[in-house]
Amino acid sequence: MSLKADTYAVLLPAIDNLVLTNPLARFLDQGGRALLIGETREEYVARSMSDARCSGESVEKLCALTDRITGFAGPALVALDQEPSGIRRLHGLVPQLPDNHALHAMASEEIERVAFRMAQAARGMGLTMFLSPVIDVVTGHNPWLQGRTLGTDAAEVARIGSAHIRGVEAAGVVATAKHFPGHHNIDGDPAVDVATVSGGTDALAPGMVPFRAAIAAGARAVMTGPALVPGMDAVMPSSLSVPTIAALRGLDFTGLVVSDDLDAIGILRGQRDVPTAAVEALRAGSDLLLLSAENDLEQVRSRILSAVAEGSLPEERLTEAADRVRALADSMG
Repeated sequence: MSLKADTYAVLLPAIDNLVLTNPLARFLDQGGRALLIGETREEYVARSMSDARCSGESVEKLCALTDRITGFAGPALVALDQEPSGIRRLHGLVPQLPDNHALHAMASEEIERVAFRMAQAARGMGLTMFLSPVIDVVTGHNPWLQGRTLGTDAAEVARIGSAHIRGVEAAGVVATAKHFPGHHNIDGDPAVDVATVSGGTDALAPGMVPFRAAIAAGARAVMTGPALVPGMDAVMPSSLSVPTIAALRGLDFTGLVVSDDLDAIGILRGQRDVPTAAVEALRAGSDLLLLSAENDLEQVRSRILSAVAEGSLPEERLTEAADRVRALADSMG
């Protein structure tokens, strides 16, 4: 594969509709292997899809989109948010998991079965990756993940999250555990704020429990967070952080490291633009970079290629990331 194809293979552009634009079709045709079917900011905040979306989307329309994606890219990572408690992008199109209260009352095997049925229906529509489950153990302030977490007890979050992962992965859909290294207490919403997680290394320790369990349960992807976590790295937000991704790899995780949204204020922090964040994420060890499809993907690609040419991003790091994305995408064929 060429370096130009590699630079597109590591990008995960997000759309908030079911329209594959001409620029996105070119992106997929020239090496892109992943696309996120997202939601609007209003839907994200509400943790609910709009009435217009629920009435206007159908299994047939989703199938038509995934067919177009694979027509250009071949086997692809077609991702979306389908969380056990929180954002459910597929609204009424697949069997849904029960609410948080019911999940805590269910045996792990039952959670696994309902997660399998949900993911099996999604896989039948050509969807191959869930950006879920959220396994942050929130014990303090966290306006960002309100209504999206599984509880405050690390062992119980690990149990539910792992059962969900086993069911999703058994159906042939990639489960993405998020958001490493955990966000137990944070002073803002990193999507729109320069947010920081409080506490040192000891404060992060309980949050490692669900991630160890998720990896053991077979999650093939882990998403890093968008905030600054000084207990792990006092300088760089998690998705751009060498020590954070090294800590994740230190948990014997060999799968795909997915960055959080590079457009997030918590990642940009007023100091960088999206193309710069993309280079820094790759340099830190991220493999697949989430960003809005409204970005100029050619500009992002050019910046990555320039970094390789200048020697600030090792060519082998870009190739490693691209190969990891392609291998996982090819397994969907």
